[in-house]
Amino acid sequence: MTKKVLLFAFLIFGLTVNAQKPQRIGFIDMEYILENLPEYNQAQAKINAKAITWQNNIEKEQKEIEALKAELNNERVLLTKELIEEKEEDIQIRELELKKLQEAYFGTNGDLFFLRKQLVKPIQDLVYNAIQDIAVKRRYDFVLDKSSSLVMLYTNNKFDISDLVIKSITRAKKVNAVAEKRKQKSKKNSTKKATQISEEAQKKIDERNAKKEALKKKIAEKKAAQLKKREELKKAIEEKRKKRIKEIEDAKKAKEETNNGNN
Repeated sequence: MTKKVLLFAFLIFGLTVNAQKPQRIGFIDMEYILENLPEYNQAQAKINAKAITWQNNIEKEQKEIEALKAELNNERVLLTKELIEEKEEDIQIRELELKKLQEAYFGTNGDLFFLRKQLVKPIQDLVYNAIQDIAVKRRYDFVLDKSSSLVMLYTNNKFDISDLVIKSITRAKKVNAVAEKRKQKSKKNSTKKATQISEEAQKKIDERNAKKEALKKKIAEKKAAQLKKREELKKAIEEKRKKRIKEIEDAKKAKEETNNGNN
């Protein structure tokens, strides 16, 4: 109540001090805005699902403790004092563990608090940023939340900017989606271009290697042809030499035969 009084006092003081110029005041309905954001509903569904699971765990543990208590009451007359105290101690330990479990799930700094902070806070920040943007552009001096603890006895709907906030967020999401799509397309084109460049570079490398191989083959063929020609020349020279020797030997033999015939 003190916070409400202080807030109203602040507003009245602001209006009084700045009476010479009209004050622009708008208001929003945070609950209405959040309920019309799909992201918030999805986040809330996840939170509710987790909360139900955790509550079921707690209820299961409670039933087990109640069963232990009922069993002890039924067997109390048959048990010794030591056994009764031991079972009562076990039950107290289970009850203490249950309280710790409840605190871990639903406490001030429990799992539910952190899950809500993780899922809902980014959406709330999105809403606050949209409100601030609209307030600056439309020059509002104050923007109040009628769904909060602040008591607003009367509001004129023409000053309700809740729908403007929703439209602003929706438009921002579309812009971000287009930007992301353009970014992905640019990334895809860059990858494609890089691939094309890579393919062209590889093609040039392959062509260069092919030319090298062709040149090696040509040199090898030329060497082989020269070697064959050299071998053929050597063979021709050898045959010519052998023929000359044979001619000399045949002439010598013919001469000897002629001389023997004259004798």
